[in-house]
Amino acid sequence: MKFNFSAFSAIYLHEMDRFRRTLMQSLLSPVLSTSLYFIVFGSVIGGYVEKIDGISYGSYIVPGLLMLTLLTQSITNTSFGIFFPKFNGTIYEILAAPISTLEIVLAFVGAGATKTLMVGVVIFITANFFVEVDVKYPLLVVFLLVLVAFTFALFGFLIGLMSSNFEQMSIIPTLIITPMVFLGGSLYSLDMLPPFWQTITYFNPVVYLINGLRFAFYGVSDFNIWISISSMVVFLFICVGIVTVLLKKGYNIKS
Repeated sequence: MKFNFSAFSAIYLHEMDRFRRTLMQSLLSPVLSTSLYFIVFGSVIGGYVEKIDGISYGSYIVPGLLMLTLLTQSITNTSFGIFFPKFNGTIYEILAAPISTLEIVLAFVGAGATKTLMVGVVIFITANFFVEVDVKYPLLVVFLLVLVAFTFALFGFLIGLMSSNFEQMSIIPTLIITPMVFLGGSLYSLDMLPPFWQTITYFNPVVYLINGLRFAFYGVSDFNIWISISSMVVFLFICVGIVTVLLKKGYNIKS
């Protein structure tokens, strides 16, 4: 089947235009929150914390804060992107158009991931104003950022597809993802925890993502980098399979 680039680009550009109309809100909010983290944790608390693995505390928390932004923004952007057409009824126009399920998913997920990566770049630039950030493996950083952005944008698409109201969409990013990031070593090293809590942390999947990104930045990690990459790839394929099945069945759309 020939790829319908016109239909794909129409959805993609529409989503990016919605991002442009709310550009100040979309960029200003994460920049302000990140700046507050660096002011409070990096400057104030960081002055009382010794270097972790030879890295200043302010620099050490950069990958964790960047991962927090990536996860929350990618999920939120894409979940709202697919939920609004369901909410106002325009999803039926998309389903009636000569466009495949794959093209619909790629358009929404691609737009959500693009917006997330743009915000991520702004957060990275913001971090350089507060702390010194040295990237040891720049290509690996780019690879992990793109992989995380697209994987969790797809996860956000799944959330938006399954949600029936705005409250349901906010449950996972607010009550699950954000606590998992804060409890996943974003602001500390796992070696700083007692043995019992270290064991508990191993069951938090986000800890492997944060450590993978931290390794790409500074070459230090509590886990092997391949654990981070393989876990992301597995989660990506799981999301692809579930989204494909739900869209073909018209779950929460055609009913």
